[in-house]
Amino acid sequence: QVQLVESGGGLVQAGGSLKLSCAASGRTFSSYAMAWFRQAPGKEREFVAGVSWSNEITWYADSVKGRFTISRDNAKNTVYLQMNSLKPEDTAVYYCAAAPRVSGGSRSTKTYVYWGQGTQVTVSS
Repeated sequence: QVQLVESGGGLVQAGGSLKLSCAASGRTFSSYAMAWFRQAPGKEREFVAGVSWSNEITWYADSVKGRFTISRDNAKNTVYLQMNSLKPEDTAVYYCAAAPRVSGGSRSTKTYVYWGQGTQVTVSS
């Protein structure tokens, strides 16, 4: 089993930046594709960004492309989400997730079998 713990959430003004981190433990971190999802109140959980096990391939939701950057540091067992030019619409609980034996590309919650507890991101106007 993989344990994931997010950190870095908080309150930020529109146009600002925030960097989320997700520390992984339990199994070999480098064997997993990693992704960030988010869920706003009354909305279904949606894909935000993903990164392959090699850190060479990334994929993003259209709504965040050009503003968010996902990366991973396998030596530190950590995945990051750098969020720039934040908008109030980005307000949500952000979750990191891990998918075993997947090179990358998936946007489905069903693919990611391990989840963190989530961290709240609130963007004010």
